Amino acid sequence: MYTKKDIIAQLKEMNAPQGGVVLMHTAMRLVGEVEGGAQGLLDAMIDYFTADGGLFCVPTHTWANLDTEKITLDMLTPESNLGALPTVAANDPRGIRSENPTHSMVVFGNRERAERFVADDASVLTPTSPDSCYGKLYQEGGQILLVGVSQNKNTYLHTVAEMLHLPNRMDTKPISVTVRRHSGEIVKRDFTLFQCSFTDDISLRFPQYETAFRYHGCIKDGFVGDAPAQLCDAVKMKEVIELIFSRSEGKDPLEGETPIPPMWYCRK
Repeated sequence: MYTKKDIIAQLKEMNAPQGGVVLMHTAMRLVGEVEGGAQGLLDAMIDYFTADGGLFCVPTHTWANLDTEKITLDMLTPESNLGALPTVAANDPRGIRSENPTHSMVVFGNRERAERFVADDASVLTPTSPDSCYGKLYQEGGQILLVGVSQNKNTYLHTVAEMLHLPNRMDTKPISVTVRRHSGEIVKRDFTLFQCSFTDDISLRFPQYETAFRYHGCIKDGFVGDAPAQLCDAVKMKEVIELIFSRSEGKDPLEGETPIPPMWYCRK
């Protein structure tokens, strides 16, 4: 069984930052047995990543509610469709949850800083808008920690596509979403979702970027419990994707399922 001390030692081994912003995507079942379960892992992460004034973020997405009669995001009912740790995070009173209708996250750390970090999610018009918490990962030089999952779970890469105005990534027509705020007020918003003509889920092809990310030093490897972990640099990943598209001669590097040509990302 892994203790909090064990988890923190693994984070130190990765040289994970303690004063910045870190977003974690996790497959809890691959982490193995942790003292205190999902809550114990969350406690270890909060203690480590906020020690020097940093923010620790956990995605608490509710996009699964889009195909139901439920309110898309109910701030009075802490739930998430992402699994054990996000559900625990959504119910933890130390965190502040953003009002992104489909891609909310809970942010832990200095309360004033966390409130600023989530504030714009109450008005964004796309799930991973550059103005959202995901965009602020880039603005604040943040990191994405993938624990037991691969780049296909790296939601931030949707933000990069929006920042770079990549074609064929967003729908052309918004849909209506609803948010019940902490006050009980229910608000409706127009929201534009991801859409790609050549695949139902473009994120399944995000792992095709990984070789390029590694070539440019975007990723540090380690472990959290039994799970392999990738600590990814948000700024560097955006720069690599921008480089790839600048060299691809108008071709979409993710349109096929073949590796991205090295000439599109290797140093000349």
